[in-house]
Order: sequence, then C-alpha cells, then structure tokens
Amino acid sequence: MQIDIPGRGAITLDYVVFDFNGTLALDGQVSLQTEELLKKVASRYSTLIATADTFGTVAHFAQRLRIPVEIVKTGKDKEDLVQQLTGGVVAVGNGANDEPMFLAADLAIGVMGPEGASVQALLAADIWVPTIERGLELLIHPNRLIATLRE
Repeated sequence: MQIDIPGRGAITLDYVVFDFNGTLALDGQVSLQTEELLKKVASRYSTLIATADTFGTVAHFAQRLRIPVEIVKTGKDKEDLVQQLTGGVVAVGNGANDEPMFLAADLAIGVMGPEGASVQALLAADIWVPTIERGLELLIHPNRLIATLRE
C-alpha cells in the first residue's frame, strides 16, 4: 500500500513487523480484540512477529493465525530482519530492543500499553498510540496515518 503524506512524501507499506510481548501480548496472552484486528491487518499486509518469546506462547498464537515468527535475541536481530525485507516496512513495538527496528523501518509505531515503553523506543518512533488496538486501527485505516504525520 502506498500512502502520500503531505510534507513527508509517499511511503510504501508492504510488511508489518510486530514485537510480541508488551506490544501484541500482555504476559504472553493476546486479547480477543487484538487478535481480530490483527487478522484484518494480516489480510492487507505481509505480517511477521519478531520476539524473544519471553513467556513461550508465541508459537501457538502465530500458528493459529498463520503469521510467521522470527525468534530473536537482540534488537540488532530485529533490525537485521527489517533490513532483509524487500519493500516498505512498518515496525510496531514498545521496548528498548525495538529501537533498532524502528530506526530501520519506513514507519515506526510505538505502543504505550500496560507494560509501558522504553525511552529509546519512544524517541525512535514516528507515532505513539495508547494501545495496540489503536495501532492496528491505524494500519486498517491508513488515512489516520496521514492525519497524524502530515507536516
């Protein structure tokens, strides 16, 4: 999908790379509302999850939704994953280890969920949202991105 943002120019969004814990999941569990919105996003964009899988729950979740998972150890691993993708990338996360993928992505969406967010991610993101549901809705309704990012 291509979005023309006044003052910023056109950006192409082909992939969405999500952090899992603290972003899509809280304590390893994903809410039903988040799951339904994520299904809509995955029907429009190539979707991946990049996670250290702290709680060991991502495989079951991703298999059920048929979303590929990349188990990573560091923020550098997330950055490398984003850089390997051919096309425009949106990165969505909240943690210090998300900062490198935010900087490598074409668009970075930070999530200030119940787990909080790191200052490094906060400063590297293009947009901050109060919940993952609002972040997913930005991808479903891209004109909201234009309204927020226009100069």
